[in-house]
Amino acid sequence: MGIDVKLLEEQCSRTLERTDLHGLGRRIEGKVRDSYVADGKRTIVVSDRVSCFDVVVGTIPFKGQVLNQVAAFWFDKTKDVARNHLIDVPDPNVSVVREVEILPIEFVYRGYLTGVSNTSIWTAYERGERQYCGHALPEGMSKHQPLPEPLLTPTTKAEHGEHDELTSREAILAAGTLSEELYDRAAALTAKLFAEGQRFAASRGLILVDTKYELGLDDDGELVVADEIHTPDSSRYWYRDVYEQAMSKGQDPPALDKEYVRRWLADRGYRGEGEPPELPIAVRCEAARRYVEAYERVTGLAFEPDPDPPAERVPRNLGL
Repeated sequence: MGIDVKLLEEQCSRTLERTDLHGLGRRIEGKVRDSYVADGKRTIVVSDRVSCFDVVVGTIPFKGQVLNQVAAFWFDKTKDVARNHLIDVPDPNVSVVREVEILPIEFVYRGYLTGVSNTSIWTAYERGERQYCGHALPEGMSKHQPLPEPLLTPTTKAEHGEHDELTSREAILAAGTLSEELYDRAAALTAKLFAEGQRFAASRGLILVDTKYELGLDDDGELVVADEIHTPDSSRYWYRDVYEQAMSKGQDPPALDKEYVRRWLADRGYRGEGEPPELPIAVRCEAARRYVEAYERVTGLAFEPDPDPPAERVPRNLGL
């Protein structure tokens, strides 16, 4: 298992940066995904764009393939816990899904006191804040320590190019963004998903540290998991066997997610404001290697990259 570094270097010149696929319906561009909506279905093309601090900072080879296939794996793994919107995966970078009414909140679950972004729970704690998204945090905690219990820390969903904002159950209900019944139903569902994600990750020698869920409502008024689930973009994974060793040395636990890119940017003073520094090929390839390892560690399957130029392969596989 693993992936050849030379292939990664070669793929840097043929990443999927954007799409413009005619005949699929109305186009909606997100930070990472381009969606096409028509006839109650949505075709989601997962690009190779990487977003850090809510800003697209470049592309990572094979990233879209990894994310799309990890999401498909988890949708199948959690289908008995929650409904999801997946119908088909016609291309390594593409999912065809049911169109649902997306809730205007991202449901972020955190199990550990960690993070490097301006809105992370560790950044807030380090500033001396002991209230976070409506939750009281105890004194005397250390960076990367498990929280007393997993916390739901919702955020608003910003427009493309803007930053998501931290919020709380109380603020969401006060603003009328969601009803109390719907929020609590979503909270209960995401708690089950996070518990299942942590349980399965542990069986694969990993710690699911935190994650975010996007939920929608189907025509029956039932909650549906949408977008992605437990991917290296939406989630933070640590290696279980070296976590305690890293903590005892005061080091950051080795991660299997895009935290590597976040930290590379943060070390150069970039945290989402202004023009990001260009990602060198070496950084892009190392990030890709970590994405591939995340796929293989989580799923237990060998990653099979499709090196065909995605700008040509995707429309061909969609019959365009």
